[in-house]
Amino acid sequence: VQLQASGGGLVQAGGSLRLSCAASGGTFSILTMGWFRQGPGKYREFVAAISYNGVSTWYKDSVKGRFTISRDNAKNQVYLQMNSLNAEDTDVYYCAADKYGSSGIKSPVPYDYWGQGTQVTVSS
Repeated sequence: VQLQASGGGLVQAGGSLRLSCAASGGTFSILTMGWFRQGPGKYREFVAAISYNGVSTWYKDSVKGRFTISRDNAKNQVYLQMNSLNAEDTDVYYCAADKYGSSGIKSPVPYDYWGQGTQVTVSS
């Protein structure tokens, strides 16, 4: 499975961005999908995840109510709508896919495939 993330950019605090992740080369509809972010010298941290069928979603506490993860299995895409962005959201964002729907989806460990990352910069 290959993942291609896009949609990052520079936005002012309080603004919005929508990240997209396109999957190819596998059966997208069986994959649990996640978004992570990582800054210089920091661990890769969980942001959001969505089950293979879109029924269940999970979020990092600090993004609840601001970020929304969704997916379109017909288009092999997962999205991260980010609203009310602040400077602490500045990072490189990565999409990831978990083949087995592991229980520890808030850790990067279970994920089998990773996209290349897209930079999000929020100016204050």
